[in-house]
Amino acid sequence: MKKPRIALITGFAPFADDALNPSAEIARKLHGEIIDGMRIVGAVLPTEFARAPSSLETLIEQHHPALLVALGLAGGRSEISLERVAINLIDARIADNAGAQPIDEAVIADAPTAYFSSLPLKALLLHLRGLDIPVAISYSAGTFVCNQVFFGLAHLLATRYPAVIGGFVHVPYLPQQALLHNDAASMALDMQIAAIRAIVETALKPNIARIISGGATH
Repeated sequence: MKKPRIALITGFAPFADDALNPSAEIARKLHGEIIDGMRIVGAVLPTEFARAPSSLETLIEQHHPALLVALGLAGGRSEISLERVAINLIDARIADNAGAQPIDEAVIADAPTAYFSSLPLKALLLHLRGLDIPVAISYSAGTFVCNQVFFGLAHLLATRYPAVIGGFVHVPYLPQQALLHNDAASMALDMQIAAIRAIVETALKPNIARIISGGATH
């Protein structure tokens, strides 16, 4: 029997003052599932500049995924954020979980200034909207470990794994977290998991080109 293709889903360990990180919960919940013929490998990356990129690279080398979706928490956002652009910049507003706080550093020296996601973002946008899941295309993944991992994975796919489709998705707080953050926007874990399942179902399917806007005015 032919082995199923692998979809690698990564989240991050909790950081700062949060005891939970929904991205990690999603990766754990989806691990081992078969979605549209693909087996999900879920893993949690350390929220550390020194370790996250190498941890991701090891996972890619071990599992040879056809699809890679890295997840992270964007507290305060109200929707699933399909990240379009990774920039070659680290400018940490807070320290990571190892106490490191690099400022104005490149993610990878001598690499391009930016990479675009290779996920079919417009198709994903339409699919999630059709499921009544709040979703938007985002044009900034920040300058913390999330963007570092996004840029690192995009660089790996561009230079070593061109057949792999991959990108980054930010998720909101969970409702129980929002209570500790001045009632910030949140989304139930079940809906977040449904969104990532839908992304896996759609990402590798042939997509009819659609001219729709996912842009922003500011």
